[in-house]
Amino acid sequence: MKNSLSLNESHVKKLLSENAPHVIRIKVPSNEEVKFTDMIRGEVSFNTSQVDDKVLLKADGMPTYHLAVVVDDCLMQISHAFRGEEWLPSAPVHILLWKYLFGEENMPQWAHLPLILKPDGNGKLSKRDGERLGFPVFAMDWTDPRTNEKTTGFKERGFLPEAFINMLALIGWNDGTEQEIFSLHELVAKFSIERVHKGGAKFNYEKAKWFNHEWIKRSAVDSYQPLVKNLFTDAGIYIDNETKFSRALELVKDRCTFLTDFVQQASFFFKAPENIDIAVIKPKWDEKKNLFFIELIRAYSLMNSWQHDALEKEFKELAAVNEIKPGDVLLPFRIMLVGGKFGPGVFDIAAMVGKDETIRRIKQALQLL
Repeated sequence: MKNSLSLNESHVKKLLSENAPHVIRIKVPSNEEVKFTDMIRGEVSFNTSQVDDKVLLKADGMPTYHLAVVVDDCLMQISHAFRGEEWLPSAPVHILLWKYLFGEENMPQWAHLPLILKPDGNGKLSKRDGERLGFPVFAMDWTDPRTNEKTTGFKERGFLPEAFINMLALIGWNDGTEQEIFSLHELVAKFSIERVHKGGAKFNYEKAKWFNHEWIKRSAVDSYQPLVKNLFTDAGIYIDNETKFSRALELVKDRCTFLTDFVQQASFFFKAPENIDIAVIKPKWDEKKNLFFIELIRAYSLMNSWQHDALEKEFKELAAVNEIKPGDVLLPFRIMLVGGKFGPGVFDIAAMVGKDETIRRIKQALQLL
């Protein structure tokens, strides 16, 4: 190479005086062993004959990562440096820089973490994999400053922070038991660097969804109620009764994988469905069922106690009188109230919606039928 090792001193000085473009490299010694202890991988050694003389300062005067990270860690007095295993081949360069610039005794402890791999295990997980397979790879929304392309994150997809941390902690680590759900406090108490795996771990989005579903089910609704309320507001549904809202979330949380699912699963408590799936009811609809719901309107309008048990009792007694199996009219009743074949117990729904609104929705569906 044309550099200060191959040129004589006067030639080098002349080029520098002429502001000739140049870079500054580290001079790696020949055929020496560079060793260090990795907190995950144990004793690691490199022969310098396999290490390049890396560029430290570019021609424009900007430092490369190799120099910047060492200087930055020194200035910030970093005690432990955690980075991905793809940086392992660069470790000897950084160790030599510590030795030459600041002293190896001041060097932080090293840990090279295993990579998060693609779902099929073939290579490191990337943003393009998420786009291709339909899942996020960033913690929250991220916009590429070069292309202005926006990528949806786990937060905006509807993940709880607790679920995201839990999921991430168990990619490449476990505590030696079968436990999978960990609070942050438990992770802090049980985490051990010695149990971090050396090999990469495949990312499983279905498992990530399972973690989120479990955390939604197990958490008190008031812990995420403000987040869900914002989602309802974004959907044009305004909540003015926090107690009712809390009860509604409690009724449907077992059915929600994402926080965003609450809008679809609970919006009918606060706003009549815009579309009613009459096509599901029509094939088995007849005059007998039509008369049943006309009588149900009259019976419900006379009720003084608007509670789950009373509503169910009246419904089933009326079905018996009309010689109809309750199951044959429960599905139409559900669709009348929520618009489709989903939701919690139908009498829980009616009790929450209220007498006037329940009757109004039955009448509207009968008109459509």
